[in-house]
Amino acid sequence: MKLLTQAIRNQLPKLYATEAIPLKEKEIVCKFFNPCGAGTWYVVEGQQEEDDFIFFGLVDLHEKEFGYFSLNELEALRLPFGLNIERDRHFEITKVAQVWGKA
Repeated sequence: MKLLTQAIRNQLPKLYATEAIPLKEKEIVCKFFNPCGAGTWYVVEGQQEEDDFIFFGLVDLHEKEFGYFSLNELEALRLPFGLNIERDRHFEITKVAQVWGKA
């Protein structure tokens, strides 16, 4: 599965574009997850940076925090059973407040 589609690229605000919006009011555009266990990345912003695409969003790796992560990093992760990081194809744009308590 392709993690980053052109449709998602078109919807994502550029890095720092939502800086004036409070964290819980920011909109999450897409969600990536580890199908084998812990690891969920909720994407708020993103843009192309040379040969990579850099994201900003809410990251849950047993602890939730906002941070930056890259498409190359997500695509390089190799999981058990030959699986890779997946994109939630059914995820709908929602505010951070909607997932903050669940993340």
